[in-house]
Amino acid sequence: MTPEPTSNALAAPPTETGYFTVEQANRALPYIRRVAEDIRNTFKQAVELQQSMERPDIADNVNALREHYEQIVDKLNGYVDELSETGVALKDFEIGLIDFPALHEGREVLLCWKLGEPRIVAWHETDTGFAGRRDIAEIG
Repeated sequence: MTPEPTSNALAAPPTETGYFTVEQANRALPYIRRVAEDIRNTFKQAVELQQSMERPDIADNVNALREHYEQIVDKLNGYVDELSETGVALKDFEIGLIDFPALHEGREVLLCWKLGEPRIVAWHETDTGFAGRRDIAEIG
């Protein structure tokens, strides 16, 4: 079961190299935000179904729960694939953490965004992750 795309057209990587500028990443955010919200909501459903399967109520039909769980996981995987096709990387399902590959001073870095942020506000080196977030004004 493949989910319906979140948008009418998939957002393609902005350049042939697949690197985003801060401006390109910000322009892509409305689309990325919708997919990240779908991922977060679908992930929550999957976790709840998994918990129900681990501790089923007497009235629960475990086979029906399992089938529904598989459908939700397929839907979740479709959303993750959709994001991947745009050239960004999902780093956290629950908070909607997304990395956009970029270049800064001749090296690859990651523009870092999470659900709730109005625009790209941070970046980090490829080996530091979320804990190494720095202000986007440094490269913006």
